[in-house]
Amino acid sequence: QVQLVESGGGLVQPGGSLRLSCTASGIIFRTYRMGWYRQPPGKQRELVAAITSSGSTNYGDSGKGRFTISRDNAKNTVYLQMNSLKPEDTAVYSCNARYTRLVLTTVRDDDYWGQGTQVTVSS
Repeated sequence: QVQLVESGGGLVQPGGSLRLSCTASGIIFRTYRMGWYRQPPGKQRELVAAITSSGSTNYGDSGKGRFTISRDNAKNTVYLQMNSLKPEDTAVYSCNARYTRLVLTTVRDDDYWGQGTQVTVSS
């Protein structure tokens, strides 16, 4: 049974920082691409940042410049360091684990999601 458990969300003032953590179980963590997504109120879910099994990172527009994703394969954990937070960063942040494989000639993604953690940026 795959489980992704996020932690570290909460209420923070504008300009503050938070570090989100997501610990995985039930998967071979080091082989998965790990990502953080967020869904602001009334909006669609968007990519914040992702890190591949080899450690390459990519950031969505929302994560560029202020956020840093990292992973610790020994702890089966992915982190999202968020600095200089703004009210528009308020959202539910969810952890994603993705394993991409080839089934015959079709690329298939196996996706798993955490339950999400609320981040609220407000004074």
